[in-house]
Amino acid sequence: MGTSTERWTSSPSAMSSGPSGETVGDLAIVLHSHMPYVEGFGTYPFGEEWLFDAVIRSYLPVLEVAQGLTMTVTPVLADQLEDSGVRGRLREFLLDWRIGAAEADLDEVPAECREACEAELVRYRHALRLLDDVGGDPLRVFQDAEAAGSIALASSSATHAVLPLLATRSGLGLQIDAGIRSHRRRFGWSGGFWLPECAYAPGLEWALAEHGVGWFCVDQSGHGDSLEALAPVATEAGPVALPIDWETISRLWSLSGYPSDPAHAQFAGKSLRGIRLWKVGGGAYDPAAAAEVARRQAGEFLEAAAARLREFSQAKDRRGLLVFAIDTELIGHWWSEGPIWLREVLAGAGAAGVRLLTVPEALVEHQPVARPLAASTWGEDKDLTTWDSPPVADLAWGARRLELRLLRALSAGLDGAGALRAARELLAAQASDWAFLDKRGQAGDYAFKRATFHAESALQAIDSATITDPCMRSLAPDLSLAPLLEP
Repeated sequence: MGTSTERWTSSPSAMSSGPSGETVGDLAIVLHSHMPYVEGFGTYPFGEEWLFDAVIRSYLPVLEVAQGLTMTVTPVLADQLEDSGVRGRLREFLLDWRIGAAEADLDEVPAECREACEAELVRYRHALRLLDDVGGDPLRVFQDAEAAGSIALASSSATHAVLPLLATRSGLGLQIDAGIRSHRRRFGWSGGFWLPECAYAPGLEWALAEHGVGWFCVDQSGHGDSLEALAPVATEAGPVALPIDWETISRLWSLSGYPSDPAHAQFAGKSLRGIRLWKVGGGAYDPAAAAEVARRQAGEFLEAAAARLREFSQAKDRRGLLVFAIDTELIGHWWSEGPIWLREVLAGAGAAGVRLLTVPEALVEHQPVARPLAASTWGEDKDLTTWDSPPVADLAWGARRLELRLLRALSAGLDGAGALRAARELLAAQASDWAFLDKRGQAGDYAFKRATFHAESALQAIDSATITDPCMRSLAPDLSLAPLLEP
């Protein structure tokens, strides 16, 4: 489903503004949608159920209210959403394990939890209607929103690899090329590219420029004046770097952020059937009270954004651009009230004196400034240690060795199905998710087993090229080996 870049170069002057018709600055909300390849790899809590809940609780409700947003759909997420088997199992999961579970819980939960259970049932029945409206195709929800002009979409690397940690220029080219090929076929492409984990190292922009990237986001909050985050950065290679504003992001993404309000639903406070019944502060969850808190938090957010933009314009004598980037899955999946908060932010931005723009619209309005960018990520300590440090050294170095091993095999004549299978397994092993989950101890041994499984499978494909494996049937269907074969 192709899209034209012209849609995003229209003037934003008609967008809503404050009562006086003036705004203090611009806000670009970037929602990063990503899920590692879990299709066919287990169920609760880190297999397909993880993906299904993200669709049901995040992607569907977010896209229902989306207007003026920039969103990413990582290629590996789109690979799974495109799979016909996933679509069938998604609907079955929603019917049996979410709607059916809430219905069964209604007569069994304590009386004080009944409203919470009813609210969950309403949420899941509404998600079913949204899913059925697009013929059960969750990928089409993104495509329709882009075609309607509600969102601008950006691509990413094929499997969300931390690009500065790849071993070779060829491996870097494979991740970027496969990602853009995937995105272009499904959505068209206007040049936006999400750096996985916002991982940047000086010089990376040159590789991005070679593939036609026009803009990418970075986190420079560990370096320099925080107000510098409110201006795009021109790189010598050509692509524009958009610093994200961590000061504003922290209002959500911190231990004391909005989702931690005592009134909100507790992510882990579920019935035995998986229905959320309890609130963060303890006791039965009150949906109406939590919704009111979410609306108040939306107002507070917009007030803070306007104040930040006003501070920038006064200090820099130019209009600021606040790039607010978070994971889409935080909205709804992890934070139940997130879609309510987002709807209120989008509806109230103009009245708060904040102009809402997509990133492509913002780049028409904001001239980038030239300044150096430091190596950084949006991970802990703003560096690469989450993905490259002693606790995960085996995963980091294993992926690098596998990349070199595949290049050696290709130069020795490996080709055909064996080469394609080995390349797909390499892409899967390079996913940033495995080291992230393993270092934080959030998924038991699931992440380590997944990384080592893909490494073993890649070596099997190299050494026994005729052996096929259906496990990765949906990953990177647009893969080309050309980047690995370049001299």
